[in-house]
Amino acid sequence: MHYTLHLTAKCNMRCKYCYVSPSAETMASETVRAAVDLALKTAGRRLGLIFFGGEPLLCRDLIEETISYADEKAKAAGRGKIFYKITTNGLLLDEAFLNYAKKHEIFIALSIDGAEKAHDSHRLKADGGPTHKEVAAAAGRLLSALPYSPALMTVNPDTVQFYNESVGYLYSLGFRYIICSLNYAAGWDKKALAELKRQYNKMAGFYYGHTVAEDKFYLSPFDVKISSHIHSRTYCHERCELGQRQLSVAPGGGIYPCVQFVGDGRYKIGDVWDGIDENARRALFLRNEEEKPGCGACAIQKRCNHYCACLNKQATGSIDAVSEALCAHERIILPIADKVAERLYSKRSPMFIQKHYNDFYPLVSLAEDRG
Repeated sequence: MHYTLHLTAKCNMRCKYCYVSPSAETMASETVRAAVDLALKTAGRRLGLIFFGGEPLLCRDLIEETISYADEKAKAAGRGKIFYKITTNGLLLDEAFLNYAKKHEIFIALSIDGAEKAHDSHRLKADGGPTHKEVAAAAGRLLSALPYSPALMTVNPDTVQFYNESVGYLYSLGFRYIICSLNYAAGWDKKALAELKRQYNKMAGFYYGHTVAEDKFYLSPFDVKISSHIHSRTYCHERCELGQRQLSVAPGGGIYPCVQFVGDGRYKIGDVWDGIDENARRALFLRNEEEKPGCGACAIQKRCNHYCACLNKQATGSIDAVSEALCAHERIILPIADKVAERLYSKRSPMFIQKHYNDFYPLVSLAEDRG
């Protein structure tokens, strides 16, 4: 079980597509401790704590306090290691925090939208100034300290023409884990979707070329969609599971089933003092498991992200409806990903075979890198 702690709604960046509440609320120490206590009590054998915002590095002291408290409580309870993760925009990611992160094995994900033209179209400072140069510098520091850190890139209709260029740019910076997501809440018209298809065809060349060259990398959504075919049963079993594998804690202590729902009282399922309302939690899970209207007979239904409650909430305001943009995206990416996968399989690309057919590949790859 992972608990996402929304330490603050404050941010030092004003992204045009940000869904975080403009509230200035910051989580109190007492709330953090109550959240950790609840997590240790309810998480089962494995526990992960994710620091989220707003911008969580605005609460650096609170992060260190939380880790110290959680490690102490876990040790006293005879539990195994707690896994820590932080998602940051990078503006406050300095050497001091990176040294702390290495010491405490904190996994850091950097939000960066790729090439300068794309990134600075949406990720701006509070005064409207650009942030790309500072974030790119932070990326260099991050990858020097923690080379397996991922880049999280958001694609908008007005930046989609830079999609392939941005992936190449992030790769040139040294990122080998690139996770790309569309802003489904934006206005994806026919022109933008046509450009999206062109960009994915270009990215297929990137994916093919680097795989044939035996380069180690992970590129979402290509790797996700290829795996959804090769491991269809596993993929289907790893659906959203709303509120079952991850819970989000608001700055005020309210508990929600995932990050997109924080602050929306309709989806509150408890708080850190009184615990989780299991009936409300189960009801939301079962509601999300119901097939969405119009999706049941779709040929790509089992490989589609239409089940993701967070995406549906972001795009339509409800977990029960799927946006037309998401549906269009899935129909665009799947045949392109399948075509490049077929080429690599026919070629018997060693890297492709290892990545997608060897369950031990991640461990083997890590051993090789450290070797």
